[in-house]
Amino acid sequence: MSRIGKQPIEIPSGVTVTVSDGDVRVKGAKGESALSVPAGIAVTVADNQVIVERTGDSKELRALHGMVRSRVANMVAGVTTGFQKVLELHGVGFRAAMQGTTLSMNLGGAKAFEYHVPDGVTVSVQDNINITVEGVDSQQVGEVAAEIRDYYPPEPYKGKGVRYRDEYVRRKAGKSVSA
Repeated sequence: MSRIGKQPIEIPSGVTVTVSDGDVRVKGAKGESALSVPAGIAVTVADNQVIVERTGDSKELRALHGMVRSRVANMVAGVTTGFQKVLELHGVGFRAAMQGTTLSMNLGGAKAFEYHVPDGVTVSVQDNINITVEGVDSQQVGEVAAEIRDYYPPEPYKGKGVRYRDEYVRRKAGKSVSA
């Protein structure tokens, strides 16, 4: 039995969870989220709790059991409080700005990189160097933050690049001249 999968999920007040035809829908103050449950996994709502169970004992179902439970728990947390990732730009001339639903970033080169923000996620820029990604779906928020970071990952020699807040970048020593 999955240690994570067998734990029930408490439903806070103001959140509604509906299960129908293999789909789980969670609706709350911040928005709405949906998940298609794979075959072999059963999700039920009883006594203000969500319970995730599996119908068999195959290796695949054991793996999916904990994953589905975690996804449903993240959906409940997302519609209650939401998820947020903060990115920082480090480097001379590195800056960002929002233009409608497009994030425009100058990352030290001649041309600006543009990222079109998908629906369900909001991106805001503070002080031209701090990018905040917010949304209801933790997977989508993480994916958008990772795609923005991929434009210029932090490099180990000067530390320039797009990094997560509180991310530690291991610095390397540059070449030294031997006499």
